[in-house]
Amino acid sequence: MTRIKEFNLPDLGEGLTEGEILKWLVKVGDTIELNQPIVEVETAKAAVEIPAKWAGKVEAIFHEEGTTVEVGAPIIAIDTDPTAPPVAPSASSSGSEAPARTPVLVGYGPRSGAATRRPRKSANGTPTAAPTTERSVPPVAAAPVVEAPVVEAPPALVLAKPPVRKLARDLGVDLAALAGTGPQGSITRDDVEQAATPARPAPTTVGGEQRVPVKGVRKLTADNMVASAFTAPHVTEFLTIDVTRAVKALDRLRALPDWRDVRVSPLLLAAKAVLVAIRRHPMVNSTWAGDEIIVKPYVNLGIAAATERGLVVPNIKDTGQLSLRELADALNGLVQTAKSGKTSPADMSGGTFTITNVGVFGVDTGTPILPPGESAILAFGAIREMPWVHKGKIKARQVTTLGLSFDHRIIDGELGSKFLRDVGTFMSDPEAALLAWT
Repeated sequence: MTRIKEFNLPDLGEGLTEGEILKWLVKVGDTIELNQPIVEVETAKAAVEIPAKWAGKVEAIFHEEGTTVEVGAPIIAIDTDPTAPPVAPSASSSGSEAPARTPVLVGYGPRSGAATRRPRKSANGTPTAAPTTERSVPPVAAAPVVEAPVVEAPPALVLAKPPVRKLARDLGVDLAALAGTGPQGSITRDDVEQAATPARPAPTTVGGEQRVPVKGVRKLTADNMVASAFTAPHVTEFLTIDVTRAVKALDRLRALPDWRDVRVSPLLLAAKAVLVAIRRHPMVNSTWAGDEIIVKPYVNLGIAAATERGLVVPNIKDTGQLSLRELADALNGLVQTAKSGKTSPADMSGGTFTITNVGVFGVDTGTPILPPGESAILAFGAIREMPWVHKGKIKARQVTTLGLSFDHRIIDGELGSKFLRDVGTFMSDPEAALLAWT
């Protein structure tokens, strides 16, 4: 059996053909375990950590960080039995040497001919001669060395609230490595998010012009938007609504004991409104398949998120089965994970309906482009205090504008209008809509 095994860049799903090496988590000479994360790779959908397929010793690394590698190409070589003696060429062989492989960027790679072992160090650190593959005298076993026990210092006290600790666990952030910016040096949610967010690659400058490579998420977004815009006939409708009652309902929700540690935003009500409206109009949650329309019995709700890596649209699976509290937790986790660049490819695929919250940028609304395979997308605009006719009088009210883009092959004007009207009705008075519709 071959000891030196090459690990190829795996297919991470959804037809991806390449990935960029963001960061190596191991180096040549490291001993690694089965399923230990060895490299962070950015695909067109997400940055993911790839685990080792075998345990052993890292023999060679074939690509530097920042290199784009095709799926199926070798990225690392692992010696799966590093403690075994080197194997000399068989006496019955033809005598020809194994073909020399292309030199690697890091490490030494598999060698032609007989394998040899690295020189070992003695107890005092002095290198000793490497053992040969042929011995005339059996080696003498070395006396066992008894090492003194290592006494570890007690861990430093980390000040962080339970929700912040949970966020750090979810994002893989070591709280002990952070300098807190909160009261008494406590670690805040912002500290964790900043530590988890990958740095954006700096553009190159040529003749005063900045040139930003189009790859990864940016490239996928561009390809998808062009394909969608010139495939599905888009229609966009707008609805301006008074959400004063919804804002007050959110304030009452935040005051409940079970909700005090939950980040509650108007996006939560927009998501709930969409789910209720889809239940009333299932055709909105469908896909055009040429000779048929596929109406989905589940809602995988996508949330467009602006990140350091570009626009990503992860989705929450089977959202219609979640309680309001479960939906709030899922939305918060989805957004934080997306901003940290840790969204998995599985969470980026299979969406059935999307909300883009342009209101967080102070924008009233927009005409969003459909994600491929979806029939509708809702733009949720900023909530502003504006003059509004309420009970026959002009008063200052909380107002927002919704924009619904839909595939006119599936959704005609009547269906699109009814769906948008129901979303608006729910957000204008969510408590009354829940009593009437659910």
